[in-house]
Amino acid sequence: MFASKTTDLSNILADGAAQSADRAVALARRGVDAVRGSSQQLRERALRASDSTVGYIKDEPVKSVLIAALAGATMCAMVTLLIGSRRRD
Repeated sequence: MFASKTTDLSNILADGAAQSADRAVALARRGVDAVRGSSQQLRERALRASDSTVGYIKDEPVKSVLIAALAGATMCAMVTLLIGSRRRD
């Protein structure tokens, strides 16, 4: 009698573990699918942004060069400030 209860309990635990494992696998698959979908959307957005940037540069080449120069000058100024503040510390 004790052996049959132990066997029954063992079977119940094994079934529960198998169900838990199946659920974990299903959740992992859903997670992977979600990441794939998100990365695909991100790639598509990046391509659209790239296309619109190229279009803007073709339409407004002078503004594009000025914007790039301003961005570069700003970055250089920030780096200079950061380096200067580290030397003072």
